[in-house]
Amino acid sequence: MASSVLVLGAGMVGVSVALHVARRGRDVVLVDRQDPGEGASFGNGGLIQREAVFPHAFPRQVREILRIAGNRAIDARYHWGALPGVASPLLQYWWHSEPERYEAAASAHAALIETCLDEHLALVRGTSAMALLRPIGWMRLYGDAAGLEAALRQAERARAEHGVNFVALDGQGLAAAEPHLMVGRAGAIHWTDPLSVSDPQALVLAYAARFAEAGGRFLHGDATTLERAGAGWRVQTVEGAVEAAEVVIALGAAATKVTRKLGYAPPLFGKRGYHRHFRLRGNAVLHRPILDTPSGFLLAPMRAGIRLTTGAEFAAPDAPPTPVQLEQAEPIARGLLPLAERVEDTPWMGTRPCMPDMLPVIGALPGQEGAWCAFGHAHQGLTLGPTTGRLLAEMMTGEAPFIPPEPYRAERFL
Repeated sequence: MASSVLVLGAGMVGVSVALHVARRGRDVVLVDRQDPGEGASFGNGGLIQREAVFPHAFPRQVREILRIAGNRAIDARYHWGALPGVASPLLQYWWHSEPERYEAAASAHAALIETCLDEHLALVRGTSAMALLRPIGWMRLYGDAAGLEAALRQAERARAEHGVNFVALDGQGLAAAEPHLMVGRAGAIHWTDPLSVSDPQALVLAYAARFAEAGGRFLHGDATTLERAGAGWRVQTVEGAVEAAEVVIALGAAATKVTRKLGYAPPLFGKRGYHRHFRLRGNAVLHRPILDTPSGFLLAPMRAGIRLTTGAEFAAPDAPPTPVQLEQAEPIARGLLPLAERVEDTPWMGTRPCMPDMLPVIGALPGQEGAWCAFGHAHQGLTLGPTTGRLLAEMMTGEAPFIPPEPYRAERFL
């Protein structure tokens, strides 16, 4: 049992951790109540976002705060009953978004983001899953010249400080790049570094297959049954109790259901999101994902069709789906692209795990020997899964971490 590890959570982060730890000679069992990639990893925009070096700060302009507070926006909605539960984390999020504190967070965030392409390619290169990663980047569209100019200034900073590549397009250039757009825009930024994933769950499953090749096992089980077993850990699975010397909690938005019982309750909060796929009419195509800033949603070409994704919804963890944002976005999306019929009758919903300082928790769980954390990646779980997996595996096995791990330590919330 001395070299055994339980990894709880089979999303992109958990699967990546399990794979990296197994490749270092540990006996690893990956546990989830669902199949790999069926949680939040299933429903994202499918982008490995090398350009995302600046995390999204809490709005500090009164006009923007009032817009969101009106609870009518496509990009952000809330349930009134959920506000007491998220008030404290959101207040901390606002505090961490103060310019000086934000710069420190952005620096640590960028250190992770800068590695994402190399770390994904290290896992997928030479396999059939390479075909899932399309080197087409994505575009952000702007409705007015002032918004585009401000975004270009930020893009230039990203290029100068972090080596991010992009192409600026005016309205005519955008129309030539995406000829089936049905509206005019002032222009766009084409982020050229990111990889667009045609099927995010298929990519998670590909990494899970590599984990199995490395000798790992996947079992369905209940992570909330985690308990001490002598000096190690025990969890209940479909094959009964499984024990290991160490455990990694990679449960996304559900992580605190387990860590709280172990004396660690960081201010993790969830942002729900929805998606639905559509076919296109006739011979229309969308060449790459587009985020239309005036509309507040992303449209991405996927295996299943054109995926329309929404922004953030704040709701109680067990609240039933309320896809109001998706219903509001669909007619606007039909004005952007010649969308045909819906692919699914029921939209998908998932929850993104967010930390108020905009950084994930990666490292040892305080006060619990042999327990480790890997959660809180917000919108970047797909992007940062392999990076997190390598970093945590190096920490667990005593290797020199390839990125300084201090900014992500769990102790920062004690």
